Amino acid sequence: MEITREALDDILAHAREAAPAECCGLLIGSGSRVESAHRSPNLDPSPTRFRIDPAAHFAAIHAARASGRQVVGVYHSHPATRAVPSPRDLAESLYPDYAYLIASSDEVRLFYLQASGYREEPLTVI
Repeated sequence: MEITREALDDILAHAREAAPAECCGLLIGSGSRVESAHRSPNLDPSPTRFRIDPAAHFAAIHAARASGRQVVGVYHSHPATRAVPSPRDLAESLYPDYAYLIASSDEVRLFYLQASGYREEPLTVI
């Protein structure tokens, strides 16, 4: 998966602003490219959980479609732990076709949900 520098910088800024709670949002792009990040309020703000606002999700879908793109994934931060899916992340991930980007204080990683857990994919900044 590729991500634009602008989208990644926005995600990292969002994570810093939300700390010590997790931030969350949606990844907008096409195919295997993330072109922008659509921020969402975290409806369950805590250091170990996120819940995307459904209204923000629908707004992201409509904004993406209007520009010929789509929602390709979800992002959130792990302010106190590594950028590795937690058991809660796995249990609460609802979209098997979405990429899941996790940002921590020292790393950003991308995963896809599978029946057996997550599969990590390389993330290239463009």
